[in-house]
Amino acid sequence: MTTVYDVPADRLIDSLSNELKGRSDLTKADWLEFVKTGRHREKRPADTDWWYKRMAAVLRKVYVHGPVGSSRLSAYFGGSADRGSKPNRARKGSRAIARYALKQLEQAGLIVTDGHKGRRISPEGQRLLDNTAHKVLKGMLKDRPDMAKYD
Repeated sequence: MTTVYDVPADRLIDSLSNELKGRSDLTKADWLEFVKTGRHREKRPADTDWWYKRMAAVLRKVYVHGPVGSSRLSAYFGGSADRGSKPNRARKGSRAIARYALKQLEQAGLIVTDGHKGRRISPEGQRLLDNTAHKVLKGMLKDRPDMAKYD
């Protein structure tokens, strides 16, 4: 059985974002068009579909590191902030984006609340991620005929 751990994260996130984009229960907020993704960024994302990629990345993070909350997710998506002549320092990403993504995924039934520990993956979310990982692996194996025995 193929899981999230068996495929590269970037390919999984790209494929999963395309699947999440097709779902009607996941919508973009109006304010996402103007927001930066954290204090460590100078501008908003140039990619118009960045929200679905972030939702896919959040779903993968909850699967791999769960249960997690919005504060830890914002730390995962943070980065190094330019402080002028002083040395750069690590800063958290936007907690509002993390909270909104978690709420959207929970309303869609892909994650569930685990008491005061945070949110963890639901059986439906695990099924979606594992099926997507299997599709990504099949696509990778199609490119390599010598690896057909792993199909």
